Amino acid sequence: MTQVAIGFIPEPLSIPLEKILPSRKVPDGLEISKRFAQICSSIEEVGLIEPLSIAHADQSSGFHVLLDGHIRYIALQKMNYVEAPCLIAIDDENYTYNSRTNRLSTVQEHYMIRRAIQRGVTPERLARALHVDVSHIFKKMNLLDGICPEAADLLVDRHFSPELARAIRKMKPTRQIECVELMVSANNLTIAYAEAMLVATPSEMLVTGKKPAKLTGVTPEQIGKMEREMSCLQDQYKMVEQTYGQDILNLVLAKGYLSKLLENKSVVRYLQKRHSELLAEFEIIVRTVSLD
Repeated sequence: MTQVAIGFIPEPLSIPLEKILPSRKVPDGLEISKRFAQICSSIEEVGLIEPLSIAHADQSSGFHVLLDGHIRYIALQKMNYVEAPCLIAIDDENYTYNSRTNRLSTVQEHYMIRRAIQRGVTPERLARALHVDVSHIFKKMNLLDGICPEAADLLVDRHFSPELARAIRKMKPTRQIECVELMVSANNLTIAYAEAMLVATPSEMLVTGKKPAKLTGVTPEQIGKMEREMSCLQDQYKMVEQTYGQDILNLVLAKGYLSKLLENKSVVRYLQKRHSELLAEFEIIVRTVSLD
């Protein structure tokens, strides 16, 4: 069985804040934002639930580069914390990790809330800390109930309303995966889109086996058209999925060849003089990191 290497030391370590260097500038006006106030209130009420993510200490200076958790880092500084629990990256792929980090996704918030409750923090206390109604905490806590693991994995880095999960969990697992794949590929994770797909789902693919009420303002003809378009889109998605591996291989081979070609200064000078448009395209291919 292939072992997957972990990217961080599993247990957080307490690191002095003065030994951590931010890797990016935070937005202006952060400290007067509602989000910042929520984080400060949460830390004050229940402590820091999600550790900071940092790189290994530089051998000469002893400083760590902050990979993720910049807002939490500033909040801890403002609240006069001296140190913070941190997860330390095992490898040096700081750029790769940092390019993918952003504010907590909806699924990550779900896991964070579940961890806090498992540690004894009540939903009511969390609601006070985050300045939200306790019903919002329960929705986030139960976000993945009835959602199959494969569909949850597709949503793990996305931001969406908990109401979207309410529509998805009414479908059977196979249909959940189909619909989430479509939403992600279309970059449309709205409640309206999820409910439209729920209405377009055949009865045998629903948990209750009963079609939901039609959407207000949508005619049977429009529903039928949407079902046909969705079926066509699913077929196209599967075709792309089948050729994706070969396309990636072709991209890697092309990048390797063109990278070596552009290392030749004579070739570059010739292209600049005779075929500048081709040179620009070659440079784009060399910089390409995915087929997105």
